[in-house]
Amino acid sequence: MNEDAIEARNLVKTFGEIRALGGLSFAVKKGEIYGLIGPNGAGKTTALRIIATLITPTSGSVKVFGFDVEKKASEVRDIISYLPEEAGAYKNLSGWEYLEFMANFYSISEKTGQTVVKEAAEISGLGERLKDKVKTYSKGMGRRLLIARALMTKPKLAILDEPTSGLDVVHAFYVRRIIQDYAKEYGVTILLSSHNMLEVEFLCNRVALINEGEILAEGTPEEIKSRYNAGNLEEAFMEATSLG
Repeated sequence: MNEDAIEARNLVKTFGEIRALGGLSFAVKKGEIYGLIGPNGAGKTTALRIIATLITPTSGSVKVFGFDVEKKASEVRDIISYLPEEAGAYKNLSGWEYLEFMANFYSISEKTGQTVVKEAAEISGLGERLKDKVKTYSKGMGRRLLIARALMTKPKLAILDEPTSGLDVVHAFYVRRIIQDYAKEYGVTILLSSHNMLEVEFLCNRVALINEGEILAEGTPEEIKSRYNAGNLEEAFMEATSLG
């Protein structure tokens, strides 16, 4: 069976009178980097949290590698990794200790855990700074550590919420390269959100422009730019929302 990595159908989510998602439907292919892009408050994080089994939809459904996120939540959690935008590491642990702690948290055997932690250390690119406490890290260094944690178990699906938000050019470039290399080398499917449309244009295989809980357009960056006769995805978004 050749099911998609993610199949979302008519996702609706309301919080009281607030309608965060208004019938979202999209599919993510195995091994691709797929981006939900749009401004803050567009519904991106809500969609990611539903797919990550953290909240349930008001209506609609999502399957992750064939598993329904509501009926088979445990099975979904076994094959995904989720990194929230505001995630943090334990500040009084060293970077290395944090990675060891997370390997133990995922119930990885001691022998396998050592290999996983070494791989995570390489992914982070932090070198000797892994010996220092996390509280001494810059935001960019902390984010690189967390990306390494999210990818070190080689999940079938990695869900990354605004992975480069607030990072300087150097750290943002490094994080993008990590994501691209990992997806290519290990076939990990990546679902990410971002409000940085220019960045996502160079990172994702396909994207969905999302605004006010609805998808405005979906396709490769080139397809979307062509559809709106736009020079970049920001211009395409403005045209799609009739704000251009």
